[in-house]
Amino acid sequence: MQAHASSSASQVVLVSGNRRCDASTLESNSRRAASALASTGIREDETIALLMRNDFPWFEATRAAGLLGIPTVPINWHLTPGEVAYILEDCNARVLVVHADLLSPDMISACGAREIIAVPTPPEVADPYGVPAAQSAVPANMRAWAAWISEFPEYDTDAARPVPPMFYTSGTTGQPKGVRRKGLPPEIAADTLRRTRVAFGLEEAGVRAVMSGPLYHSAPNSYAMRVVADGGLLVLQPRFDAAELLALIERFRIGHLHMVPTMFVRLLALPEALRTAFHPSGLRHVCHGAAPCPPEVKRRMIDWWGPVIHEYYAMTETGVITTATSEGWLAHPGSVGAAASGVTIRIVDAEGAECPVGTPGEILISSAATPYFAYHRADAKTAAARRGDCIATGDVGYLDADGYLYISDRKSDMVISGGVNIYPAEVEQQLLKMIGVSDCAVFGIPDAEFGERLVAMIETQEELDEVVLRAALRAQLAGYKVPKELRFVRQLPREDTGKIRKRLLREEWLAR
Repeated sequence: MQAHASSSASQVVLVSGNRRCDASTLESNSRRAASALASTGIREDETIALLMRNDFPWFEATRAAGLLGIPTVPINWHLTPGEVAYILEDCNARVLVVHADLLSPDMISACGAREIIAVPTPPEVADPYGVPAAQSAVPANMRAWAAWISEFPEYDTDAARPVPPMFYTSGTTGQPKGVRRKGLPPEIAADTLRRTRVAFGLEEAGVRAVMSGPLYHSAPNSYAMRVVADGGLLVLQPRFDAAELLALIERFRIGHLHMVPTMFVRLLALPEALRTAFHPSGLRHVCHGAAPCPPEVKRRMIDWWGPVIHEYYAMTETGVITTATSEGWLAHPGSVGAAASGVTIRIVDAEGAECPVGTPGEILISSAATPYFAYHRADAKTAAARRGDCIATGDVGYLDADGYLYISDRKSDMVISGGVNIYPAEVEQQLLKMIGVSDCAVFGIPDAEFGERLVAMIETQEELDEVVLRAALRAQLAGYKVPKELRFVRQLPREDTGKIRKRLLREEWLAR
């Protein structure tokens, strides 16, 4: 994350609550962090795991890892210690940089013998999550990030080719997979970056943006790092609050945003007086992705904020696939845009034949970068995702005559709730471990605020306690993976093969 040439050393590049960080301090701390991390003896086949909310040390650690040529592994802090332990082991993490309040005894145990570097949880992050002050401080027996890196000189060598972060994304089997996209030749890396800049509206340096999304997701991470690297101003909003966002936009003269549809829903739900008082004239490019946006929600946002709303469709595995301006979307409502520069989209049937215009099929994509994608330590899963020179997105959709892509379904059962991917198979595996659960089916249904919400149909011959069942699930899974609704039945509908007719269950649920 090299500071852009046009930014001065004293220019503020990061804001969080009442704290500020300028370009010179960020670069100095990052280089000291690189020396500190190198002192742990970290090897090229190891990683640096990050378990934090959005905070300054996240940027320092990421920049430091880039200097060393070592990948960071951002981890969703909502995950349970068991889920975190799996990722730490799979990615071969040497070091974990973590916010202090997340260091429960079970989490410390999950880290094993790894080096733990704790970051005090700042008040503006702790308050929205109800974290007591006592839990925000670094434990006395642990290394504190700022004090630790201050003991080292600035690292004076840049890696020949920085390695991008490795993000973990769950699969239909429920086991997370690390997505590797490394070794890109310079010209292909530059082409991929141009595509990303266009989708995010970051073609010019020095933009002023707010980041509300979590940096453990690939798109918010890429967006945030790009803004700071190009000498812009990035205001960190620890937890999304619609009214606060409007205030931040006006206070810091924000022109760029990265959002998900759930944020639009909450903005539109604000009192009319508050919405009317907000003047969006300074906004230049508001991009959204991660989940389908209801057409009526998007129309209302364009009516309110003007033609500054841009959409993109992307995957961690592939990067940006499509983009759509407000004008393009209004001419093709419901689409996710047309293929980004350098990307080819194919729609194929079950036999792999090309589908005619308007006919849904499996969505495959290819670009010069796709050969460099792989799942970490999962050759079989990598092979399963490939279709010749293409990668399967797991989605079903169609192209119209103008080349605009429409997502009509998902080939997998993945549910996207509030912009977060949830895989029912992982939840089903845990439910089947519960006493009294004979079988189950977990699926998503439309939700006005989150896009989708998770529900579970549970086959049982007993009277199960829903409160106890939820508590047992929460002990094994992150809270957002626990179904919003549970329904108990004596028998689930099945195919002749014995497979549960999940699609029928979903249709019947929606009909009710």
